[in-house]
Amino acid sequence: MGLGGFSTGKLLIILLIVVMLFGTRRLKGLGADIGDTIRGFRKSMGDDKPITGKPEGQPIDVQARTFEDS
Repeated sequence: MGLGGFSTGKLLIILLIVVMLFGTRRLKGLGADIGDTIRGFRKSMGDDKPITGKPEGQPIDVQARTFEDS
């Protein structure tokens, strides 16, 4: 099952039609423009650091408590 009820074959056909209509150069330029827009938005929001999988700040020491502990 694909995205939103579309099968994988239908999605590939749609992708092929889009590439044929717009061409790879225009799609590559569109992707670069979207990336620049996202970078500009992050910079304007003051979050120009790249996203990593590590959280910042100090770790929180959390212990599970059972009903008998309280």
